[in-house]
Amino acid sequence: MDATDGPPVLKLGVQDAIAGLALSTEAHWNQTEEDWRIFLREGIVFGIRDGARLVATAALLPYSGNNAWISMVLVSGTHRRRGLATRLVDACLETARKNGLTSWLDATPDGAAVYGPLGFTPTLQLRRLKLEKSAQATEAAPSAATLEALCTRDRRATGFDRTALLTAFTQRAGSRIVAASGCIALVRDGRTARHIGPLFADHATEALALVRAIAGSENGPLLLDAVASQAAFLEGLTRSGWTIERPFQRMRFGPASIAAEETPFAVAGPEFG
Repeated sequence: MDATDGPPVLKLGVQDAIAGLALSTEAHWNQTEEDWRIFLREGIVFGIRDGARLVATAALLPYSGNNAWISMVLVSGTHRRRGLATRLVDACLETARKNGLTSWLDATPDGAAVYGPLGFTPTLQLRRLKLEKSAQATEAAPSAATLEALCTRDRRATGFDRTALLTAFTQRAGSRIVAASGCIALVRDGRTARHIGPLFADHATEALALVRAIAGSENGPLLLDAVASQAAFLEGLTRSGWTIERPFQRMRFGPASIAAEETPFAVAGPEFG
């Protein structure tokens, strides 16, 4: 795992949450300190330090069915183009291999160009969208829904049992699960904006109606990571004022081990699937 010509790859602990947050904040990501604590508690987070300073990270978060998510792949701007991200992803892949896990990640276009030659296969394409809105909510909140209902729909769409992750999200102050007309979504805090997702629905019309209801009952900016193949949903969002910030590519390393029963309209976020 460790290279002889560079600083060692280390396993990080919960005490490194603040240092990890500094890296994701530098990259303008929406993760919070509690997001980092989830990965540090529930997964394996590798890091590289320059002296006492944490300058690069990558995390492996196990899910059910011999699957795991590679995430929080970050390198400080002062230490890029030194192969640090590759070393850390290799550490994640080696850990996954030893445990018989298929690895998943969400990559930027630049990242996809790196991960493809490593053996990652593209799956879903995602689009990060943002809605800038006034700080005044104008509508009543949609009806509340249960964590059990969200987890059931999530398993159908992902093939993973992510009860622990979704429970951690919903237990935070400000988080809510909302539903209407057969749709269900989670809304939670981020560092710079509230995040909608995952969002599940039978039809784009109902999914768009739920997003409008959420937006009307929220204060401040919103983020949403839409599945690009849900074309009517994506087009409806852009028509209603959402702007596409960047694309992401979901990728898999290893054999397909799940069979999803449906495609979500929005995912939990590029780092969470």
